[in-house]
Amino acid sequence: MSPSHPDPAHLSDPSTVPLPEDEVVELCSDLIRIDTSNYGDQDGPGERLAAEHVAALLDEVGIESRLYEPEPGRTSLVAHWGGTGDGATHPDGALLLHGHLDVVPAAAEDWQVHPFSGEVRDGYVWGRGAVDMKDFDAMLLSVVRHRQRTGRVPARPIVLCLTADEEAGGHRGAQVLVEQHRDELEGVTEAVGEVGGFSATVRGRRVYLIEAAEKGMAWMRLTARGRAGHGSMLNPDNAVSRLAGAVARIGAHEWPVRLTPAMEVLLASVGELAGTPATPENAASLVEEFGGAARMLGAVISNTANPTMLQAGYKVNVIPTEATAHVDGRFLPGFEDEFFATLAELVGEGVEIEHLSHQQPWETPYEGRLVDAMTRSLLAEDPDALVAPYLMSGGTDAKHFRRLGPQVRSYGFAPLRLPADLDFTALFHGVDERVPVDALRFGARVLDRFLDDAAG
Repeated sequence: MSPSHPDPAHLSDPSTVPLPEDEVVELCSDLIRIDTSNYGDQDGPGERLAAEHVAALLDEVGIESRLYEPEPGRTSLVAHWGGTGDGATHPDGALLLHGHLDVVPAAAEDWQVHPFSGEVRDGYVWGRGAVDMKDFDAMLLSVVRHRQRTGRVPARPIVLCLTADEEAGGHRGAQVLVEQHRDELEGVTEAVGEVGGFSATVRGRRVYLIEAAEKGMAWMRLTARGRAGHGSMLNPDNAVSRLAGAVARIGAHEWPVRLTPAMEVLLASVGELAGTPATPENAASLVEEFGGAARMLGAVISNTANPTMLQAGYKVNVIPTEATAHVDGRFLPGFEDEFFATLAELVGEGVEIEHLSHQQPWETPYEGRLVDAMTRSLLAEDPDALVAPYLMSGGTDAKHFRRLGPQVRSYGFAPLRLPADLDFTALFHGVDERVPVDALRFGARVLDRFLDDAAG
């Protein structure tokens, strides 16, 4: 029997099977307790234990999965679920549901609770990964497990993919799957992952943000070289001075406002609530309507470049030969040429630019069956809300999965109904990362409805 379909031994009386919303909190806590910190190099525990844990949860309900490990411990999981089981092609193609298992590091001494405790306190699940993104992993597992055990298997083929290394660019995770195991992703036409589906409150109205685009990523190392010498002597060929000038110009530059299609739609929706049309001139003020979320949304109405690391010298009275800086650049869909031309001007002569990771931006039209399914599933649980697309400031594995072909449409949809006073975007990679228990349960219900509509 195909692993996509439940063996009778795995079927249960629906009345005795925990609902997704009843299991999702425990699943989330358990995943958080598995430390999958990604330091961006060979250090860290890797994702192997988490991938094996997920594989066991799927195996328990009769879904077979495969683990891929390009380097020791850096493990991704793929499972196939749903479809007819006879090899027939579904008219809509396969739907990819993807999350990642790794998290950024956390210093326990900075937290109110241990970051890998998965503690439930004050109505929240606390821990590293609670919002990025073991919450969605738990929602997905809770829904899949319930539907499999009760025989509610989607007619549409589903590819479940939980990856390694997303927090360091996905080069040991999603990129490996796309480049070396593309057969596992055969037939995928649409993909859903992070970051979207969460609510922000604008003038008393909840607005759910669906990710329909991402900025491109340019992680760069700047290197200036000069003449070494004694710190007490004149030296016009000083690598530190040259580099510092470039870094200062980049950090001080004000990039012009550029509105992409997704942000035009979002700001028009907010403009209606605020009683003003959305224009490039008032885009920044409309973004401020989102409160704490403006930290992220303010970064997606222009290109950005932030200096993040500096290194030079080894003694106070020695002028070094070389100085380096790292810059995190993010550029809007359609504005890559403008970004790199401006950056070259800011850097100036005598500073070399080396790309450590260069990933393209993307934008998916905000229309079609998948968008309708996301909207209906949210409004079924929160009828008075608004639903609109937005452009994501960071990067996700969607950049890799979109390389499967131009037909792949990607969205970020990890649904959460959040308290109006929660500064949610500050929790991404932040201290005391946590997710409301009610939001997790809400997300499981919405995701279950979404699969009825998008994959039924």
